[in-house]
Amino acid sequence: MRKVAIYGKGGIGKSTTTQNTVAGLAQMGKKIMVVGCDPKADSTRLLLGGLAQKSVLDSLREEGEDVELKNIRKKGYGDTWCVESGGPEPGVGCAGRGIITAINMLESLGAYEESEALDYAFYDVLGDVVCGGFAMPIRDGKAEEIYIVCSGEMMAMYAANNICKGIMKFAQSGSVRLGGLICNSRAVDNEKEMIEELAKMLGTHMIYFVPRDNDVQRAEINRKTVIEWNPDVPQADHYRGLAKAIDQNTNFVIPKPLEIEQLEKLLMDFGLMN
Repeated sequence: MRKVAIYGKGGIGKSTTTQNTVAGLAQMGKKIMVVGCDPKADSTRLLLGGLAQKSVLDSLREEGEDVELKNIRKKGYGDTWCVESGGPEPGVGCAGRGIITAINMLESLGAYEESEALDYAFYDVLGDVVCGGFAMPIRDGKAEEIYIVCSGEMMAMYAANNICKGIMKFAQSGSVRLGGLICNSRAVDNEKEMIEELAKMLGTHMIYFVPRDNDVQRAEINRKTVIEWNPDVPQADHYRGLAKAIDQNTNFVIPKPLEIEQLEKLLMDFGLMN
């Protein structure tokens, strides 16, 4: 089983990218479980047709320790298993603890060890690597392949570089590696070339460039991934292309994060800080 985590700046499109990629992999016949690691519990809604499923933490609060796997895991598009970690009540506790609790609960209930073996486990992780809970998928070896969703926007690139610092730290004592950058385009000038250069400087590659297209929003309004909503539109082909690129990827590295001066020079070279 390949264990994949998707990181990136908040609002960059991690959940949309993850779910559409998973839909592409499901079309290829892969067996997948998606674990949403966001307190909003919205990392699987497109795969579930908009259905809001009960999160692991909500189940624990309501049912105590007598939680069954069927109560926290639902089948989504392409027979994909969907789980949401959830979060604490607003203003109480650390959201990162939800990830730790959810993954430990899935392990104890045997979600990873069933006879119907998984090809992939995907973790859709909130924002930057800022605390122990959100870093857990890479810290404890729950995920071994990391993909960073970014764009040609300055703060998205800063976040990608910071995430690489976290990967580098945990890679020294574990098996976690960076699999590449996914550019979720915001139609910034020279965006593809800039992210390719950023990837090169980090010691990795841009695994795929996902163009900006309103069909993504149209599919989301219909509470579906693009591939399920309309498999014939060009954007569906792009998500299938990203899924294939991840499935065939063998380029896994310990990244080399940039100094702030290097990153700012890159931004200046491409005209973002003029």
